[in-house]
Amino acid sequence: MMNHHSRIPQGFSIEKARYAQRRIAELILEEDLIQNEVQHAAGVDVSFKGNYAFGVAVVVEKSTFSVIDVSIVKTEVKFPYVPTLLAFREAFPAYKALKGLKEEYDVLFVDGNGRLHPLKAGFACHLGLIIDKPTIGVAKSLLIGRVGAWSNDTAPVVYQGETLGVALKASFSSKPIYISVGHKITLRKAVKITREFTRSGFREPEPLRQAHRYSVKARKRD
Repeated sequence: MMNHHSRIPQGFSIEKARYAQRRIAELILEEDLIQNEVQHAAGVDVSFKGNYAFGVAVVVEKSTFSVIDVSIVKTEVKFPYVPTLLAFREAFPAYKALKGLKEEYDVLFVDGNGRLHPLKAGFACHLGLIIDKPTIGVAKSLLIGRVGAWSNDTAPVVYQGETLGVALKASFSSKPIYISVGHKITLRKAVKITREFTRSGFREPEPLRQAHRYSVKARKRD
């Protein structure tokens, strides 16, 4: 939904934004750069109320699914919602929230797409480059591409002849989530880690689920 309190800033160029996205796409590493078994994963979520954004980052421990760190920030919204330009709206509050974490984390889950983007440079790619950590994009709706044949709980998401993501179902009856590479990880490893951090009975990985829960609370309290 468009935030009517914010407008595209004067002087902002859609063409320059697209150029920046193409450059970001060139810098993304689709390699397994996680050295050890992932024990701690962060999740980041941004919600909105009026002219303000609430960025929340949490760190979740895999063995217990417990939240061991939370960071919440409130910032003024500077950019409206524009499809495929989500990073320009959400990157600042998300980054500020991540900077507030005290606990270390091995990988970051982002509520948004990574490579599964028309220019292969979604929000998770932007944020992954900024923090320089392995990053996984997780979207709840399909932005682009088509879902291929299912094999058990997964199906490839293909766009212009290239597999840019994977649809993953937590259970046979649940709606899928759409996983894509953000930075410093392969798609295969991203799916594996997403499974490891998803609790039975829930659709999303726990770091994102908890980040969203805290985000809603922060917005309601304000």
